Amino acid sequence: MKFETAATVNPIDRMKVIGWPTERIDGPFKATGRASYAYEWHDVVPNQAYGYIVASAIAKGRINRLDVSRAKQAPGVIAVVTAENAGKLGKAQRNTATVLGGPEIEHYHQLIAVVVAETFEQARAAAGLVEVDYTREPGRFDLKAECDSATDPGKITGGKSDTTVGDFDRAYAAAPVTLDATYTTPDQSHMMMEPPSTIAAWDGGSLTVWTSHQMVDWARSDLATTFGMQKEKVRVVSPYVGGGFGAKLFLRADAVAAVLGARAAGRPVKVALPRPLSVNNTVHRPATIQRIRIGAEPGGKITAIAHESWSGDLPDGKADGAVHQTRLLYAGANRMTATRLATLNLPEGNAMRAPGEATGLMALEIAIDEMAEKLGLDPVEFRILNDTQIVPDSPSEASDDDPQAGAPTEGHESPERRFSQRHLVECLRLGAEKFGWNRRNPRPGQSREGDWLIGLGMAAAIRGNHMTKSAARVRLDRRGIVTVETDMTDIGTGSYTIIAQTAAEMMGVLLDKVVVRLGDSAFPVSAGSGGQWGANCSTSGVYAACVKLREAVAQKLGFNALDAVFEDGHVRSGGRSLPLVQAAGDGEIVAEDMVEFGGITEQYEQATFGAQFVEVAVDAYTGETRIRRMLSVCDCGRILNPTAARSQVIGGMTMGVGAALTEELAVDKRFGFFVNHDLAGYEVPVHADIPHQEVIFLGDGDPMSSPMKSKGVAELGICGVAAAVANAIYNATGVRVRDYPLTLDKLLPGLPAIS
Repeated sequence: MKFETAATVNPIDRMKVIGWPTERIDGPFKATGRASYAYEWHDVVPNQAYGYIVASAIAKGRINRLDVSRAKQAPGVIAVVTAENAGKLGKAQRNTATVLGGPEIEHYHQLIAVVVAETFEQARAAAGLVEVDYTREPGRFDLKAECDSATDPGKITGGKSDTTVGDFDRAYAAAPVTLDATYTTPDQSHMMMEPPSTIAAWDGGSLTVWTSHQMVDWARSDLATTFGMQKEKVRVVSPYVGGGFGAKLFLRADAVAAVLGARAAGRPVKVALPRPLSVNNTVHRPATIQRIRIGAEPGGKITAIAHESWSGDLPDGKADGAVHQTRLLYAGANRMTATRLATLNLPEGNAMRAPGEATGLMALEIAIDEMAEKLGLDPVEFRILNDTQIVPDSPSEASDDDPQAGAPTEGHESPERRFSQRHLVECLRLGAEKFGWNRRNPRPGQSREGDWLIGLGMAAAIRGNHMTKSAARVRLDRRGIVTVETDMTDIGTGSYTIIAQTAAEMMGVLLDKVVVRLGDSAFPVSAGSGGQWGANCSTSGVYAACVKLREAVAQKLGFNALDAVFEDGHVRSGGRSLPLVQAAGDGEIVAEDMVEFGGITEQYEQATFGAQFVEVAVDAYTGETRIRRMLSVCDCGRILNPTAARSQVIGGMTMGVGAALTEELAVDKRFGFFVNHDLAGYEVPVHADIPHQEVIFLGDGDPMSSPMKSKGVAELGICGVAAAVANAIYNATGVRVRDYPLTLDKLLPGLPAIS
């Protein structure tokens, strides 16, 4: 099925199953321990051995000598694999660093050996006997120190990543009111509960891995590339994933070590990354330095806006996309964004929940508040004043030859590209009303309850609504059971339930008549879980397969598929009604299809929007900050399951609080590693840190997004939250901190005057 024109009325619109707060069908399995995560497939293959990873103790340099002789002689040891005996390995397309290091070392804790033994304890003990002699080389570990050498990351692919619309320099110089401020965000870790884990088993020339991965087909392709195999010879199984947030998008050391270990040992091997390696040997959100300049008229209209960002990664790595939302969120005739990437020898920087927008909004939405204060405007009203339905900035609108191309003319906005749906103003107004924004004192430090200074803050939110093709297979059997098969993953997001709801709605049956099978590369290739595209795209793929199944059923029963109504377990048309199960009386009916996006989805800018509101209390003497209330208002198309969607949003809001107040990977700038690489030293919010969180969905379907008329929501929830907290702290204390996290040591110097 090709989705090229706006969705019209379809069976999903009945919303008899879709749109209801259905409890997760996989909940009982997870609550009772019957859901098998990657390390827990104890019985799928017999005689499983244990692998334990030896990781590099340096961040950059060479291995001079790697002695495994003592490890090989240790009790229970079956095999030890290093780069010397691993054979030739290909480099996975999506990985910046080489997974198996040696003799060259690219980052701290890089995999350099795996020890396989009969028990976990034996493997761990033997790994401690491996002796390694290194030559340490000077590395680059400080982003600020490397900013001057940073380059345009677009040049890696032969292009440019900067954008220009109008004449920013001229407009900024002429603006009566201006802001020029720099903000920093630190390195951050996903810290998902389940560490990256894999069981690998060879059967002749075929390989099966039970792994924790968000994108099954990506894992399959990268394993095939790494081990020089045909993709068809690799099977990946990942039905339950204990959190990922982007850390499990790419092939990591656990999978490679398990596969190498299984090949060397001649039996299945299981490997899990210890927590420190989960931090230093997967990906992380890279630190940024961001400069934002805004020029405006006295009445509040933005006339010039520029956003520049610096981040770092390994050679040939990726830059954080912190400037992307600034191209879309607010109007302004003269605009500039620039991205620079520095070479750092830290572990790989890459995707973490809402990559780009999460960090970019941490800076932009403080800058917008600062500008509103300069103008004497309410922060909500300032944002509303500069809203636009026209995409204000796109790389295609300008060029080096004609920087004015695509710029709005006086009194007119560019007709080139519009948003498919944008209800940001509605989010802002509704949020302000529900949160009691009118009770906020605009003068900082004026509201107090005993020793606590009280403040309200807010921020706008935006996150792209990405679409990617997704396929599914649907079966109807003689019992009337509808079975859905797709390699889509459930990373705690509720995929099982919304896919079941989609099939039930399309086929007109109750949820207990639907079976969902996920996370197996033997199934059709789905969109996978990432970029908040999973729900919309995977259910659209199921929709497409169900359309095919409806056609087959209608033909079998002698109905016109276009007129047939599927409901209450029956098919009805033209006064006739027959049980759905009757169509499968002669045997199972199987249908398979995929959704492919194009046409209208490419004509419009697809995005989700929101407004975040926060109330904080700050101790006037210690700087301790407590979150008291939170509200998120979301514009993200049709909500497929309000319970699951709310869960995703409040999870994002919680991560936003962590980003604002506590989360920071501390870099040892001498030796190039993250010091606080565990859950004791890397502080994430706990229950006591988070009050009641309210979520409001506007609920309008977007017919230009998909047949489901839905959009992503999982990453929108984090967007803007950290800035809303920062703005609330400023309102409470009058202390403006531009360097995250907003720890009390950064507040204390400004508090004595208030306290």
